[in-house]
Amino acid sequence: MTATLDPAAPAAAKTGHSHEKPSHEKARNSLLYLDGVSVSFDGFKALRSLSLVIEPGEMRAIIGPNGAGKTTMMDIITGKTKPDEGDVYFAGSTDLTRLDEAAIASLGIGRKFQKPTVFESHTVWDNLELALAGVRRPFATLFHRTSRKEIERIEELLSIIRLGDKRSWLAANLSHGQKQWLEIGMLLAQEPQLLLVDEPVAGMTDAETRETAALLKEIAKTKSVVVVEHDMTFVRDLDVKVTVLHQGSVLSEGTLDAVSADPTVIEVYLGR
Repeated sequence: MTATLDPAAPAAAKTGHSHEKPSHEKARNSLLYLDGVSVSFDGFKALRSLSLVIEPGEMRAIIGPNGAGKTTMMDIITGKTKPDEGDVYFAGSTDLTRLDEAAIASLGIGRKFQKPTVFESHTVWDNLELALAGVRRPFATLFHRTSRKEIERIEELLSIIRLGDKRSWLAANLSHGQKQWLEIGMLLAQEPQLLLVDEPVAGMTDAETRETAALLKEIAKTKSVVVVEHDMTFVRDLDVKVTVLHQGSVLSEGTLDAVSADPTVIEVYLGR
């Protein structure tokens, strides 16, 4: 799920990062803190001085039209892309701009892409067992005996992701929505503090969409969750603070009703 960053990545001196620990109280008390983050690709400014604060235990929905910068924002948080300027801090003091993808993932930041990636030839149970946190070298995994604690954790995850009765099913036989839930469970098995979820209900049935909202709300009781989504019915079901992105910066923030009534949002996002 992670990749090593190109060692030729720009040095801090070239990117406009001070690398000083943030002194602002909001940064120190937050789980995720972005301030003045900008990045360009071939002259196109994908993010323009983007600022965002996610508190411990908060779930936030991120919406915006295509090209608003939602994916680029996720890429910067996870280390896939380095910003040209701005600050990105995790857990108050860890400068994410200085770390590669693998190091960021090991801090406790899990990312779920839109298309589910599960081991289809393995059972639901085996997928979760393989994903459990801890170093697993191939040889060690071959002879690994699941401990009582690990079994209890897998049972707990099966309950959270609504797949207890599918534990012995091959992942290939799950519905699209169930595969999404399984991948969320695999991320939870790695004990992240922050979960980044990209369009989790795309392609789901209405029933699966409603159940996914309930699932994420349950997860958000113990984790911080950032959800990028286009489905406004689903966002309403989440009932959380919404951040609207447009042209790489924050256009509006608040409840879904509040941002939906914002004239600037209506003009650029809702198309009225």
